[in-house]
Amino acid sequence: MTDTSSSPPAVSARPVAPQQLAWLRAELAGWTSEGIISEEQAARIASRYRSEHHARTGVGRVLLYLGAGFVGVGLIWLVAANLDQLSPLTRFATVAVLWLAFLVGGEALAARHASPPLVGAARLLAALGAGAVLFQAAQSLQVPAYEPRLVGLWSAGTLLHGYLTRSHMPFFVGLVTGVVWWFWQPVWDGADGLTVVLLLGAGAVLAASLAVLHDGRIDSFAWAWRTVGAGMALLALFAAAIPDIGADGIVWTTWLVVALVLAGLALLASLLTRPGVRALEPLGAVAVLVVATLIALWTTGTDTSQVDAADWAHAAVSVVAYVVLAVGLVALGTVRDNPALTWMAMAGLVVFTTFQSFAVFAPIVTGAWLFVVLGTVFLATGFLFDRARRQLAHALDDGSPAGTGAEGADR
Repeated sequence: MTDTSSSPPAVSARPVAPQQLAWLRAELAGWTSEGIISEEQAARIASRYRSEHHARTGVGRVLLYLGAGFVGVGLIWLVAANLDQLSPLTRFATVAVLWLAFLVGGEALAARHASPPLVGAARLLAALGAGAVLFQAAQSLQVPAYEPRLVGLWSAGTLLHGYLTRSHMPFFVGLVTGVVWWFWQPVWDGADGLTVVLLLGAGAVLAASLAVLHDGRIDSFAWAWRTVGAGMALLALFAAAIPDIGADGIVWTTWLVVALVLAGLALLASLLTRPGVRALEPLGAVAVLVVATLIALWTTGTDTSQVDAADWAHAAVSVVAYVVLAVGLVALGTVRDNPALTWMAMAGLVVFTTFQSFAVFAPIVTGAWLFVVLGTVFLATGFLFDRARRQLAHALDDGSPAGTGAEGADR
């Protein structure tokens, strides 16, 4: 009888990109030649991975997700069209049965380890179908279907689905609808410019805190929350820099208070459960909220034909704050290995600088000289960006205390 007690358990090969597999094999060959590992160990490591060409699977994934999206949106559209040929109860039952079929079918496919794109498409249908069920139920109960609270319920349900199943498609739908509800619900009660600034800043605090809470637990969700938080922070300072956006002062509403309380609770949870270096991220979002509010409350007048010292000071403070935020997001994107933050920061800085330049310089500098000024500003900020990014990447590669601390915080 053969003794197989020492045989390693069979491990299914993990699909990786061809470039990654080629790099791994080159490294294994180098380690083997240096005597770090044996040829048998190298073969065992290489057997754990297989090449997967993503071109075909990528096309299939896109088609599946597009098809699921069209079907889901079509269901909601049918609800909006009222389906007058059917009674309210029949309409609701039809939509609910379709939603349950998508929900159960997606989880059944996941349990059978079906193709991930196919499972994702089914779960996307279920997430969109949940919205159709809510809107149809509202119509059946004679509740206005255009109220933001329905979007809030839709977001809560799909986020719950995403977290329970650790699936990206329901989480994505819940995240998008949640962002829509975050702004729509408070503005529904009373719309003013400062409310938007406060909501953007509070949203940045909430998303940054949730990103820190997800780090090391559900990293893909942390990446999404961090990206949303960065976008809201950039938009908060951009909106705050618009002249006299907060001239009417703060108009407090119930939902605005609720939004600020939710952001505060998330901040407190992140500081208590994830102390140390990680706390800098949500605290930075709090700084953005405070600075954006103060800039928005700083009124200088809206007459662009006359730019006085107060207008120059307002623009200068806004630009400095925005540059500091952009550099901070570049650093965060480098530390967290999130290139989206770097690109968002650079794009936001270009748009913001252009807006401020035309608002401040245009009444003074016209024609070709305006483009010379703008080009000079872009060259200077681009140089500073690239220099900061290179120095930070070099520090992280050398294992400096800053880099070690940031990376150690993720483990």
